[in-house]
Amino acid sequence: MDKHPPRRKALQRIAAAGLAASLPGIGRAQARRTIKIGFVSPHTGVLAAFGETDRWALEALKPALAQGITVGGTRYGVEVLHRDSQSNPNRAAEVANDLILKDKVDLMVVTSAPETVNPVSDACELNEVPCISTICPWQPWFFGRKGDPAKGFNWTYHFFWGLEEVIAVYTNLWKSVATNRKVGGLFPNDSDGNAWGDAKLGLPPAVGAQGYTLTDPGRFQTMTQTFATQLSAFKREGVDIVTGVVIPPDAKTFLTQARQQGFKPKVISIAKAMLLPAQVEAMGDLADGVSTEVWWTPSHPFKSSLTQQSAKALADQYEATTKRQWTQPIGFSHALFEVALDVLERSKDPLSKPAVRDAIAATHLDTVVGTVKFGGPGAMRNVSKTPLVGGQWVKGTKTRYELVIVNNQSAPAIPVGGTLRLL
Repeated sequence: MDKHPPRRKALQRIAAAGLAASLPGIGRAQARRTIKIGFVSPHTGVLAAFGETDRWALEALKPALAQGITVGGTRYGVEVLHRDSQSNPNRAAEVANDLILKDKVDLMVVTSAPETVNPVSDACELNEVPCISTICPWQPWFFGRKGDPAKGFNWTYHFFWGLEEVIAVYTNLWKSVATNRKVGGLFPNDSDGNAWGDAKLGLPPAVGAQGYTLTDPGRFQTMTQTFATQLSAFKREGVDIVTGVVIPPDAKTFLTQARQQGFKPKVISIAKAMLLPAQVEAMGDLADGVSTEVWWTPSHPFKSSLTQQSAKALADQYEATTKRQWTQPIGFSHALFEVALDVLERSKDPLSKPAVRDAIAATHLDTVVGTVKFGGPGAMRNVSKTPLVGGQWVKGTKTRYELVIVNNQSAPAIPVGGTLRLL
């Protein structure tokens, strides 16, 4: 049974896009008003690699967006106003407020790391604008914004995985090889680092409960020039495993200095910095064998509710049109608009912010990244969790490095392509 009949309309819009001019009524249809969707992501700055698929996703979805939506027999145009956060929280807040106060957007969507997602979500919560966000673990998004689990948020909703998923993925990776179970943590003084390194809710107690000893030398400032403190502590404690959540420049600095100082852990599992081909290629041979969490690949067994494309078909389309290697954000850039259009079509009035907010809360949609259902199993009211597996960067055949899924214990439906090898 089709959970959302309007999805059929979306597919019809896409199929009809190329014929719109020749179909009576479609070319002449008048929208009551254009629905404005604000879209904020990092085009530039240190997190630009996370946002590199966003413009492509919008271009690929032009047929769906150009046909607008129909709600209750009324046609509405859809306009997306895409803004660059510049990977800067202050800039993200500024463009969000402009979209809300000057452009009068009806719905906000935002993606890619707390530096962009959190300030935009905060601006929407303050101004009572419905907002959907992704590509940020839910704890930095929720607790980084001073969220109260008993109350949640009124206007902001988020779909992605959480620290509990990444902890499970990383420990599953580590258990698959022989180590001394001594772990060194790299936690910067930012929303991600403070959440991951939290003594009560982060990695330290979770990995400790599974028999690992974690050495945490303390917080460091992003874009640091030296990891002498961390390396000294890791060598002193005989660390076999290094983990953490760092931006790409800091990962490169750490890996370079570790090599220079002869520090050779058996496993390096780093989040954030080692997710995307552009980041990995910038690391050169430092990246070979580094493991990371994997949120989306062409082998994920999901399809788009908008285009019916499989994950592989979507990745193939990206590679064919951009001549670049597929990258994990493709699926979430696409899914963000799957959810947005589904919400607008289900709302009683897409020009009413409370109606759109209520439609977000009621979302239950199968997307190219999995099922999105806010308040679903194991999640808070404002959160929908997506599946996560473990991968490793290895030298490729078609590209310099390829990301291979090497552990799927947390999501068995997603197939593996190899096993974890020691560095």
